[in-house]
Amino acid sequence: MEWRLAEAKNKFSELVNLALSEGPQKVKRRNDVVVVLAEHDYELLTGTKPSFKDFLLQDGPSLEGIELERDRSPMRDVEL
Repeated sequence: MEWRLAEAKNKFSELVNLALSEGPQKVKRRNDVVVVLAEHDYELLTGTKPSFKDFLLQDGPSLEGIELERDRSPMRDVEL
């Protein structure tokens, strides 16, 4: 459902209830539109991301089979 800003201000409780029960609600101010959505819907869109530490410690894809050795070929000559 799309709301005008003034109407959304006056009926904010109803706006929130509809966002929780029916899904995202659009609020329009002139040519700008924002969306009000429940936290559950927001988390579905963004996903929960583990911290960097948790990502490194979790059982995930391994580096087995990936060649991690440095290329030992000579570098190019550069004049300074």
